[in-house]
Amino acid sequence: MEIGSGTIVLVTGATGFTGSLLTRKLLAKGASVRAITRRDVPEALRGLPIQWFRGQVYDPEVVAAACSGAHFIFHVAAAYREAGIKDEVYELVHVTSTKLLAEAAARQPEFQRFVHVSTVGVHGHIERPPADETYRFAPGDLYQNTKAEAERWMHKNAPELGISYTVIRPAAIMGPDDKRLLKVFRMATKPVFPILGFGRCLYHLIHVEDLTDAMLVAATKPAADGEAFIIGNTEPIRLVDMGRLIAWTLGYRFRPIRIPVWPFFVVGDLCELVCKPFGWEPPIHRRRVAFLQRIGRSTRRRCSSV
Repeated sequence: MEIGSGTIVLVTGATGFTGSLLTRKLLAKGASVRAITRRDVPEALRGLPIQWFRGQVYDPEVVAAACSGAHFIFHVAAAYREAGIKDEVYELVHVTSTKLLAEAAARQPEFQRFVHVSTVGVHGHIERPPADETYRFAPGDLYQNTKAEAERWMHKNAPELGISYTVIRPAAIMGPDDKRLLKVFRMATKPVFPILGFGRCLYHLIHVEDLTDAMLVAATKPAADGEAFIIGNTEPIRLVDMGRLIAWTLGYRFRPIRIPVWPFFVVGDLCELVCKPFGWEPPIHRRRVAFLQRIGRSTRRRCSSV
């Protein structure tokens, strides 16, 4: 299987950090790229030969139209941990959309491969590291739970639908234009670098260039059919070492401080209570604190490549 001129490829989440780079790489290969978006096209993708389908990735009509004649689907769209997102949106974006896309793919006579992007977080905390792709699932929040549900559905139903698929489980994604890890960079420039909890805080990273390359390989290798791959650096970095390296590079003095987690849950709840009536995004909220708490645990995963 190859992706090139004449290949019709659908990308969900094309306007996001990972999806936009993947989309540009697909265009460079000569593919005919389609994308589903509910928001304005980012400047980096404007003017490019992309066929846009406006609407939600869980809208059956939008999905059916976007999948018509497709050879490949890269399902990158995700609902991230933001205070304003309702619980049901995670189910719609992660689970409902996956079902609709897979069922639509099964109706395309020349369909080749469905690349489903999950998360390494489906494994949860690793009790006795390292672990690999066969390690048990133990998702710890709504984001991870719905990602795990969608992945389980794919493993069970894709073979019954008769479609070829591969699951990608990225570690923490980094690279230019990333906004989520940007918080760590900002913290490293402050008078103190707060670390929630008292664990070893091991963190796996993967550069977005390497991740998107792995996704393209997974789409075209016959041996990847029906498999799941953790994509990340094999060795983790401690959060404190990451902060120290960033501070040193930017010319700041580095002062780490360990802080108990529970006061931040209280502050997060208060911020949500105050900000929600005004439609503001709170500076800190319960979902973000819970995510940072999990980072603070001594978690390590052995990562694989296609």
